[in-house]
Amino acid sequence: MSVVCRESHRTDCEPVWEFPAVPIKRNCRLAIVLMVMVGLLLTSRHAIAVQKQFAAPSLSGGMGWINTSKPLSMRALRGKVVLLDFWTYCCINCMHILPTLKQLEEKYPNELVVIGVHSAKFRTERDLENIRRAVLRYEISHPVLNDGRQAVWRRWNVNRWPTLFLIDPEGMVWSWQSGETPFEAIDRDIARILQVHRNKGTLNEQPIHFELDRSRLKPTPLLFPGKVIIDADNEQVYIADSGHHRIVVAGFDGKLMGTIGSGLAGQADGDFSTSSFRDPQGMVLSGNTLYIADNLNHLVRAADVSTGQVTTLAGTGRMLSSYTTLTQYSTTPRQYELSNPWDLALIGSNLFIAMAGTHQIAVLDLAGSGIGVFSGTGVEDIQDGQRTMAAHAQPSGLATDGRNLFVVDSEGSSLRAISLPPQNHVTTLVGTSGLPQFKSLFAFGDRDGRGSRVRLQHPIGVAFHASSIYIADTYNHKIKLVNPTTRTCSTITGDRSAGSGISPLQLHEPAGLAVHGRTLYIADTNNNRVVTVDLDTQESRLFEIEGLAPPAPPTTSRGL
Repeated sequence: MSVVCRESHRTDCEPVWEFPAVPIKRNCRLAIVLMVMVGLLLTSRHAIAVQKQFAAPSLSGGMGWINTSKPLSMRALRGKVVLLDFWTYCCINCMHILPTLKQLEEKYPNELVVIGVHSAKFRTERDLENIRRAVLRYEISHPVLNDGRQAVWRRWNVNRWPTLFLIDPEGMVWSWQSGETPFEAIDRDIARILQVHRNKGTLNEQPIHFELDRSRLKPTPLLFPGKVIIDADNEQVYIADSGHHRIVVAGFDGKLMGTIGSGLAGQADGDFSTSSFRDPQGMVLSGNTLYIADNLNHLVRAADVSTGQVTTLAGTGRMLSSYTTLTQYSTTPRQYELSNPWDLALIGSNLFIAMAGTHQIAVLDLAGSGIGVFSGTGVEDIQDGQRTMAAHAQPSGLATDGRNLFVVDSEGSSLRAISLPPQNHVTTLVGTSGLPQFKSLFAFGDRDGRGSRVRLQHPIGVAFHASSIYIADTYNHKIKLVNPTTRTCSTITGDRSAGSGISPLQLHEPAGLAVHGRTLYIADTNNNRVVTVDLDTQESRLFEIEGLAPPAPPTTSRGL
């Protein structure tokens, strides 16, 4: 797969997916063939790049820097090994690269400088402040350039996310590669560069310290909350305090009932105070068991609220690459690799898992302990049809009415419905589907209406209540209401511009929703808060949690 940039009458340049002109057959064989083709393409590109070195182009034309007090240039970085990461913060593949970059930074603290070049896909991602929030949320500790006009993208002839360039201490591009490049491949190239330039005397090993935006971040009780659910029986709200790597439990009256997780990133089982998560997201409650999508640990966890113990149900803790697909079925869930489980839904004994990293829906049988693919071939697209032949695009939110599984496919900006057995069919309710050459991945915007005329922008949250579907239209900073029967979509709150006002309500990339009675709870992610909206009066309030404090800060990383 590749992305090219086409010029138009606009001053910016939107990337468009381009593929070989072959008919798209929605079956698993195509998925396997495409994955193999991608692997071969990436391997061949890397080999060619090593053979053809060239002088690194400039980094001019950006729209601001993050994590550095001054702009950086290739000339000023002579003597260092420089690793450029072309990325966009919506992209799951780009998220997968971040741990690799951090590992390299830690291994080569004095020799290597990593620079993120943020070349946006969605309109919202061009804004410097939105990128800054993503940098903080992802805990990125290297400088990031806002390439909002894609000037650097074009100059470096980039055509997909992520793309990495290695530049040697003399300013020559040593190698480049697209896709989820493994640590070992980059590490080998860096080792070769260091050997050559230590011998030449051209390597500068004096440390460089950058002024990280994180150092100016004020502690808040919640940090980038992702999802929210309701326990109506006990009148409690469960909040995924994702940036603090914990779950917060509060009463409807705002009194703190407790927290689950130490607040330090990790994957330890144990009691509520010592267990740990890494960016927990979706949750579902059944009796005394809270099921948790432990996103960056690639695990599904269970918290027993009666005993105060956390256990792991599924996943190995290792990420399954986006260029592979889920194993069809396994009777050993803890040996079954997952990839960015983002949300959960429970129907009977079946726990459905939105697998954002492989563009699929998995299902864990809690009664029989088996796990496997429920929907999606693993190809990233918006294609309807039988659930095993359909295609999803970074599914990030799940809800159900008991007969259908509702899915927001964030990269395809669409709301889907999967009819449960025996129908087993995937239908797009609002947004586009079935466009040729993967163009549904770029059919986004902000337009209410009906069916395929609706445009969303990277929705992440969804909730079902009283025959209606609520969508967190994340990058439009709005909440929208969908009638699943008529497929009509309308805005109920929020403004297209990000903000933090309460009356009228402004949101900043909301990601989680829950409804109880006539009250809508919103995880307003980038505002580090949960707000409520009275669906009858439209009155909005800040949901304040009495006694909630941020956890002790984690150990500081390079650059502070």
